[in-house]
Amino acid sequence: MNSNDSLLTSLNPLLELHSRLAKYHPALEDLYPIAICVDDHFHIYDLVKGGRSYHFIKAAPIPMSIPAGIQAAFPLQAYDDRIAAVVTPDIFNSLDGYVTIFHEFVHCFQFSTCEGELKLSLDIARRAEETGDVMWEIEYPFPYTAKAFIQGYQQFLSALNVGDEAGIAQAREGLRGYLGVHDFEYMVWQEWKEGFARWVENRLQRELGLAENTKGAQLPFSRVSFYAGGAAYINFFSAQDPSVVNDLPELFSRMAEG
Repeated sequence: MNSNDSLLTSLNPLLELHSRLAKYHPALEDLYPIAICVDDHFHIYDLVKGGRSYHFIKAAPIPMSIPAGIQAAFPLQAYDDRIAAVVTPDIFNSLDGYVTIFHEFVHCFQFSTCEGELKLSLDIARRAEETGDVMWEIEYPFPYTAKAFIQGYQQFLSALNVGDEAGIAQAREGLRGYLGVHDFEYMVWQEWKEGFARWVENRLQRELGLAENTKGAQLPFSRVSFYAGGAAYINFFSAQDPSVVNDLPELFSRMAEG
């Protein structure tokens, strides 16, 4: 069995899981291309139109530096700029790894539906586009270690943990005042984009009897803290109005205004 056959076999459990898990959110209804990083090449797999199984499409040189163990979603220039989940073969070593692929599929759904329009509602994103800063979502110099932010975000997480609506509102207002426009926009963007993917991911973890992903909820804070905070914030909004998680622009608006 060659490497492509082996990787293709590893995708079979994903199809089985999809038939079980797709009902948990519209973002999971479709399957997306998958690019598996092996040495210095993307091994690209996709579904044939109208089909329900993955096929090997092609191998293409990776045109940039890829971190070890990458778990991401972005358009592939080598595949007509189609959005794809980008992973490494070790993702198939555990059931949690397969759930992570669905996390990336949520990002594919965001990208394919509303992400572009929402992003350009943010001044921070418009400025990044003007300056050609394509890595701002990853490399933005957010003040994670500032005492005022740490205290404010801890207050926010604590209020979410007990469903304290007044405390949540107070914490958000404090963060808005301290952070200023661009830092607050960055926080909200990550809470919406990554927090929503984490929220869906944890629904699947529970369905499969796996432990929820709580990375980022503890100090020291980092960008991953917005995954945890965003998921908890989305839980709060969902408890108030279950339909809001099916309307991602409206969810974004509520998170930005909160």
